[in-house]
Amino acid sequence: MEKLFLPGTRSTPEISFDGTSGVLTISGESYPENSFEYYKPILAWVSRFAQTHTGPATLNINLNYLNTGSIKSLMDILDYFEEMHGRGGDVVIYWHYDDENDRALETAEDFKAEVTFPFNIIAIKSEAK
Repeated sequence: MEKLFLPGTRSTPEISFDGTSGVLTISGESYPENSFEYYKPILAWVSRFAQTHTGPATLNINLNYLNTGSIKSLMDILDYFEEMHGRGGDVVIYWHYDDENDRALETAEDFKAEVTFPFNIIAIKSEAK
């Protein structure tokens, strides 16, 4: 499966997905004006991937901020990974968050409660101000 790469902007995350290795990385900020339109091609790609990929799948998340629409779209992405896991796939997530951002930790914990595959929450030390 072809690779997917979308560069990040001020309001959209960088998306990097290697269909061969099964590694999806989403990082930055996610508050596009129309989250559903922004994530539509990403969800289509992830859907195709989830239906055909037989190897391990890793999701790396490092988002500083998500708006409501982005949260819904990210949950849809996790649902595809959950389906893979339900079919016996080796699926894992690494959710990175700023250790000084309690809200980011709460968001990660909320997502973790929605899935059954391994979900690692990793604190990243804030840079000195």
